[in-house]
Amino acid sequence: MKRSLCGLLVALAFTACKQEAPGKMEPIPRPPGSTAPAEEAAAPVAAAPAVPKDAVLLRWKLVAGAPVSFRLSLALDRNAPAFESAPAPKAAKPDKKKKGAKETPAPTAAPATAVASDYTYALELTTSGERLLRVTPAGAPSEEANVSDRGFIIDGLLGPARNLATLVLELPRDPVRPGETWSLGTELVAPDALGTQFRRATGGSERHNRVKLVSVTPGDNGEQVATLEYDLLEQFGGILTPSRTTANRAPRMAGAEGGPATVVKDELADAPAPAAPVEGTELSATVKVTGRGEFLVKAGQWRSWEGTLSSTMTGPARPAVNLPVGTYKARLEPVAAQQQAAPAPQAAPTPTATPPAP
Repeated sequence: MKRSLCGLLVALAFTACKQEAPGKMEPIPRPPGSTAPAEEAAAPVAAAPAVPKDAVLLRWKLVAGAPVSFRLSLALDRNAPAFESAPAPKAAKPDKKKKGAKETPAPTAAPATAVASDYTYALELTTSGERLLRVTPAGAPSEEANVSDRGFIIDGLLGPARNLATLVLELPRDPVRPGETWSLGTELVAPDALGTQFRRATGGSERHNRVKLVSVTPGDNGEQVATLEYDLLEQFGGILTPSRTTANRAPRMAGAEGGPATVVKDELADAPAPAAPVEGTELSATVKVTGRGEFLVKAGQWRSWEGTLSSTMTGPARPAVNLPVGTYKARLEPVAAQQQAAPAPQAAPTPTATPPAP
């Protein structure tokens, strides 16, 4: 009995020495015949969207510290029909009954809006990954804008400057196949700029905005040349009515100590009043853009771009047109990398006067 009790105590002591620490997790055994799963794969890196085999993705390829520059030249086509302006009022006939009456000259039409002869576009990738566009018109300070990798203007630039940059820089958002078309983010005419005085004529407006990928052909050194054709048209017509204005009255100031009010002289009373639109004046505006360009797919830049910009108007519609008035031949060419400026020649030392000998 004593031996059995001693043996049981020894067995319990031996088991206690081998007991695992409390709280330790043990794996659950797998059922018989099951196989271990494959090791967890690493998280996949976000890749560019897949491009169909017969499509191309047109993007600007920029490298930090190496801006890509182009120059857009605009040449007025004097052989094209001139735009129609509002007819000038007839000159008032002199009254023969009054001696010394002079003939009043008819007012001339306002000159066309001045436009620069060329624009320089510089696309630059910053160290932070932002894409900047710097536009420098000839003889004018430069402007900056933020653009996407397809040349879409995110912010910056307004009016004609924005439209011109969009025409020559914006590329399609998605991969395109030969024969497919897309539109550009342009606003060539803006009838709303005429305000509430303008009544749009029924059926007097038309708009189409199409850029087409004509073909993709092989180029030198494995390059691909995408040929694009541009066909944009915006026009509107309507009637301009005069705004309702109240007669100008001279302001009055209260007299001193309750005396009669005095009339304050208006210093601008003698200024010529702005010409008001004649009731029922018809106006219309048409802007048409045609062009053709060759884009290098792998290099990510233009090889050539040529087009025609035409704006015709009837009546005082000039504020609503967002391109230069007239017909212009447009040509875009790449600008070679600027040569390092040669060091300026050192100025010759200024001779010093020698004091006379005593």
